[in-house]
Amino acid sequence: MKQIIKGAMQKTTKLTPEQIQDLFHIMAGEIDRLETVLESMAVGILVCDKEHSLVLANKFLDRLLAFSRREEPARIWTLVREKEIASFFKAALLSGDRVEGREFETEVKGIIRLLSISILPLVKNYTVTGSLIHVEDITEKRRKEARMRQAENLASLTTLAAGVAHEIKNPLGSISIHIQLLQKAFAKNEELYFLSHPEDRPDPNFSGGEKGPVSYFAMFHRYIDVINEEMERLNHIVVDFLFAVRPMTLNIREADFNKFIRELFDFTAYELERSKVTVILELDKTLPFLDFDIQVMKQALLNLIQNAEAAMEEGGTLTIRTEQKDNEAVLSVIDTGTGIPGEILSKIFEPYFTTKERGSGLGLTMVFKIVREHRGEITVSSTEGKGTCFTITLPIPQKDRHFLPSGEEANWFAVSIPEAQ
Repeated sequence: MKQIIKGAMQKTTKLTPEQIQDLFHIMAGEIDRLETVLESMAVGILVCDKEHSLVLANKFLDRLLAFSRREEPARIWTLVREKEIASFFKAALLSGDRVEGREFETEVKGIIRLLSISILPLVKNYTVTGSLIHVEDITEKRRKEARMRQAENLASLTTLAAGVAHEIKNPLGSISIHIQLLQKAFAKNEELYFLSHPEDRPDPNFSGGEKGPVSYFAMFHRYIDVINEEMERLNHIVVDFLFAVRPMTLNIREADFNKFIRELFDFTAYELERSKVTVILELDKTLPFLDFDIQVMKQALLNLIQNAEAAMEEGGTLTIRTEQKDNEAVLSVIDTGTGIPGEILSKIFEPYFTTKERGSGLGLTMVFKIVREHRGEITVSSTEGKGTCFTITLPIPQKDRHFLPSGEEANWFAVSIPEAQ
């Protein structure tokens, strides 16, 4: 097209007015096409002449840079409001250096964005006629790279951690077995002692302190009980940790989510009643069946229920609500407990973060993992002194199938393409 226009312009004296008008229409069409391409680009483009004055800039540039336009010619760096970027433009353009991928942080509509700026010379017939400035928003690109590195690091750390936890679990089992053997041996020796010293056998009706061998026997039992308790706690931590780091295999099947919740609260009714917790179920009867692993989801909800119970030490109300929003099922677990301080609200799903004296810090991490494995999302909102609400969003299975039309039904898809001239 460029050669056609160039050839036609060389013969303008031989063209009729109608042909000249057609030529202008062609040129206007080409210019309009180039402007459309320029404005459709998802990067900022700025062109300046060899005096570093603005020639053109697309609209996307205005979104990325605080940029002012003037009627009179002005150097590019005087039009950019961001001082650091303006100084960079001035130094690079005056030096004539080619710069690629220089990164700057700037505020765009109140949000901090990361921009990559390149300055390239415009060369025609071996002569520099100006400069092209390319501005790209790489905020999301950098975030994706960071998430990918984090995922890679987490994967390698997970493999290492799972191996270490497995190695810890083996000696834990061995220690537990030998403690049981030690208890049996000690119980046998204790019985032999009392058979030979019946006068030292403790009186079950006497609550006072015992002396002599009996006090040592009691001390031994207390110490062994502490060891067993701590062994059990450590074992739970290892089991929870392995569950949190290992890939999860789900037994997904279609089930009535409302029925699942009612059965779960029938199971916990006695414990909640003993803790003076009143349960309110607000279940959406129109909620369709969902695809989920019943046992794994039960573990997640039990964790949320136990946390809610712990937050309502003097009793309270626990509301469970289900509802359908668009193509998602929403489950809300709302308590009237002490609430979660705002400064730690964003940390509660992090591994090992806990406010409990004997908590492992893995409970909510496992809940988060279970929900994400079901392709869902979990969020939390809380007000100190009023309570906390955990919201779980799960996808609703789509049963409708859409087929591509065929035959006459597909005619409306047809597009007429003219033959090349």
